[in-house]
Amino acid sequence: MLAVWIAAAFALGLLARQLGLPPLVGFLGAGFLLNAAGVERIPGLSDVAHLGVLLLLFSVGLKLRIQHLVRTEVWGVALLQFAISAGVVLLAWRAGGGLSLPVILVLAGTLSFSSTVLAAKILEERREIRGFHGRVAIGILIVQDMIAIAILGVNDSRVLTWTAALALLLPVAQPLLRKLLDMAGHGELLVLLGGVLAIGLGGYGFEAIGLSGELGALLIGMLLSNHPRAVELSNSLWSLKELFLVGFFLSIGLTGLPTLHTLGLAALPIAILPLKMLLYFFLLLAFGLSARTGFLAGLSLATYSEFGLIVMAGAVERELVPVEWLVATAIAVAVSFAIGAPLNRYAHDIYAALERFLRFFERDSRHPDDEPVSLGSAEIVVVGMGRVGTGAYNHTKEFGKKVVGLDSDMAKVQRHLHEGRRVVYADAEDPLLWHRLHLDKVKVIMLAVPDLEAKVVASEQLRRR
Repeated sequence: MLAVWIAAAFALGLLARQLGLPPLVGFLGAGFLLNAAGVERIPGLSDVAHLGVLLLLFSVGLKLRIQHLVRTEVWGVALLQFAISAGVVLLAWRAGGGLSLPVILVLAGTLSFSSTVLAAKILEERREIRGFHGRVAIGILIVQDMIAIAILGVNDSRVLTWTAALALLLPVAQPLLRKLLDMAGHGELLVLLGGVLAIGLGGYGFEAIGLSGELGALLIGMLLSNHPRAVELSNSLWSLKELFLVGFFLSIGLTGLPTLHTLGLAALPIAILPLKMLLYFFLLLAFGLSARTGFLAGLSLATYSEFGLIVMAGAVERELVPVEWLVATAIAVAVSFAIGAPLNRYAHDIYAALERFLRFFERDSRHPDDEPVSLGSAEIVVVGMGRVGTGAYNHTKEFGKKVVGLDSDMAKVQRHLHEGRRVVYADAEDPLLWHRLHLDKVKVIMLAVPDLEAKVVASEQLRRR
C-alpha cells in the first residue's frame, strides 16, 4: 500500500506541476482520490504529516528574529481580526437561534485562523520569509497560535502555568542550544540535531506540557535565528521536511468523503475567502503598510487553518456538531489551499495588474519599514557591511566615489554610522526592498552578503527593475 500512496502522490503532484499549479495541490487531490477509491490507509501517515509540519515551522523559525515580530502592526492586526470575528459570532448568536453558543464559537474558531503551514511553505519557497510582508504574516499567525493557547488556558490552569514558565526558561536555554549547534559539525549530526530540536524539544516537548507543538518548533527555531549557521541548519533539513510534508497534504483528504450535503456546507466558507483577504488587506493598510505589503501579506493569510480541523474534530467528539461538519471543514481547508497556493505563486504579478487601484487605499503616512528608501546621490551601493563589504566601502571611498552601505543587522548599522560611514538598514532578502529603493543615480551595486540565497534573491529582483 505504501507504494500505491507514494506513486499516486507523485503522479498527481507531477500533473499539477504540468498544469502550472504547485505540486501540493496534486497531493491534496491524491488524498481525496485514494480515500474515495477505498485504498487502505498507511499506518502512521498522520505521524509523518506531523513531523513534516514540525520541521517546516522549525525551519521558518530559523529565518525569523523575535524583534521583528514584536511590532504594533502584527499584534494590532491579529487582535483586531479576532475581535471582528468575535463580533460576527455575537451577531450570528443573536440571529441564528437554531445554533447554540458553543457551536457558533467552534465555527468562528474554525474560520477565523489562517494556515501557518501553507503560509510558511509559500513564503519559504518564494524566499520571502525575511521580507517585511513575510515577517508580518508569520507574526500574525504566531499571535493567532498564542490566542488559541490563551483560550485553552481558560479551562486548563496547567497550560497557563507552563506558558509562564517557558517565557522565563526559553531565553535561558538559548546559550546551550547555540553551543550544541557549534558542536554538531557539518554532517549527519547537524541533521540529527535539527530533528532533535524541531521534533523532540519543540514538538513533542511542548505537547507533553499541553502546549502547541507547532508553536514550540517555531519558537525553538527562532532562538537560533541569529546564529551564523542557522541557514546551514535549515538547508540540511530541506529534503527531509519536503518529503514528510507530502504526508500532511495527503492526510487532509482522509478526513472523510465529500457528499452533496458536505459540499453545500463547505460552500459558504469557501465563498467568503475573498472577504477574509480583504479584511487583512484593509487592517494592514490601517497600520500604515503599503498596498503592496498589505496585498502580499493578506493573500498569504487568505486560507483556512489545519488548526480548524483539530477544533472541529474536538467538537465532533463532544457531539456538539455532526461528523458531516468535520468533512465540510476538511473540504474548505483543502479548497482554500488549492486556491491559495497558485494565487500566491503569482502574487507579485496579480499585484502589478491591480497596483493602480489598490494604491488608492493607501494612507498618506507610511510605516517606517515600508517607506521608500532614498540613497541620496550615491553612485555605488554595497549590500552587506561585514568584513568584505566594509573593505569594499572603504576602498571605493578612497577614490572619491559617493557610496552607501546596506545591512540587515541594526547593530552593524549603528557601529558603521558611529565610525562615519553612511549605512542604511535594509534586508537584501526582502523582495520589496528593491521596489522601495531609489536607484536613479546608482551605477554599481556590490553584493557582499555571505548568504548565497540572499545574493540570488537580490540579483533576481534587480533584473526585474
